Amino acid sequence: MTNILLILFFVVLFLLVFYSKRNRGLAQKTTISPTHLPFLKEQEFNPDISTDNWDLHKLRLDKFKRSQYKGLTFFVSSENKIYYLSEEGEKVYC
Repeated sequence: MTNILLILFFVVLFLLVFYSKRNRGLAQKTTISPTHLPFLKEQEFNPDISTDNWDLHKLRLDKFKRSQYKGLTFFVSSENKIYYLSEEGEKVYC
């Protein structure tokens, strides 16, 4: 009976040591990637990213003459009129 308990104790001890080393190794391999530009800055410099921010949309229209707002791409014409293209490809002025 004592031998069985002693063997069981060593098996449990071995498993505890094995899993603690394994988990510690996984934690050491985890790296945190460097922070990227904030998403707002990325949106500011890319008019093809859709935004819900009206002020950012107007800024991009001024800067790039096009901007995606709520999934729809708006353009600025040579007469400074804002329009988007319908499904048929026609200009719809706002």
